[in-house]
Amino acid sequence: MNWNQVEGNWQQFKGKAQAQWGKLTNDDLDVIKGNRTALVGKIQERYGKAQEEAEREVDEWSRHH
Repeated sequence: MNWNQVEGNWQQFKGKAQAQWGKLTNDDLDVIKGNRTALVGKIQERYGKAQEEAEREVDEWSRHH
């Protein structure tokens, strides 16, 4: 799935993102609004991951949903 589909249907994917990254709050997900860069940033912030690692996780997740 391409990221435009995730972004365009964020309300649908929000729960799946929270299931994948449980440290993300509802407020985090509302702020992200499907923005890939914002999602990567919040994963870095909440999990203490490097940008490359967070981007890899987001890419992998989006391919499977």
